[in-house]
Amino acid sequence: MELKKLAPWNWFKNEEEIEHTVPVKHEHKAPFYPQRHGDPMVQIHRDIDRLFDQFFRGFNLPAVGGFGAFPAFEGTAVLKPKVDLSATDSEYQLTVEIPGVSEKDVSVDIAAGALTIRGEKKQEKEDKEKNYYRIERSYGSFQRVLSLPEDVDQDNIKASFKNGVLFVTMPRKAMPKGEVKKVEITSGS
Repeated sequence: MELKKLAPWNWFKNEEEIEHTVPVKHEHKAPFYPQRHGDPMVQIHRDIDRLFDQFFRGFNLPAVGGFGAFPAFEGTAVLKPKVDLSATDSEYQLTVEIPGVSEKDVSVDIAAGALTIRGEKKQEKEDKEKNYYRIERSYGSFQRVLSLPEDVDQDNIKASFKNGVLFVTMPRKAMPKGEVKKVEITSGS
């Protein structure tokens, strides 16, 4: 029995390290509601916003404490596409759903035992009418860094893209069996 199979590999340990870094500077936008310090309703509103911010931070969602806190209102939304992982005895299969992102805007790199998936989503809508001209633009980027297990054959990783879904196939290689050394037990005196 291989004990390593009982301990699952942490594919996301590189991302966890990035998320736990402390920013040098943190800017907090002023809330959109009035600043009446003595008003108990304003204080309750702030407390509820703070609780929601703390709750959603655990799900990697943007803060809800006012309109300025939503990335969609700033035009710099950061995407974090969901990743599905599966494994067989011969390969690992990674599926990343990135709708609205074209194949040319996605890259897959391997370095230092990690698989990095990067991409950008750009949209531009232009309306020209008789009395007005309007352009709406949105932009978002993402990066997922996955730590590769030792048994991944990094030279034969293949990636394909179809209908907004990235498929990465990572063949597994046979790992040399570790030598077992018997330790002699002596009776204590």
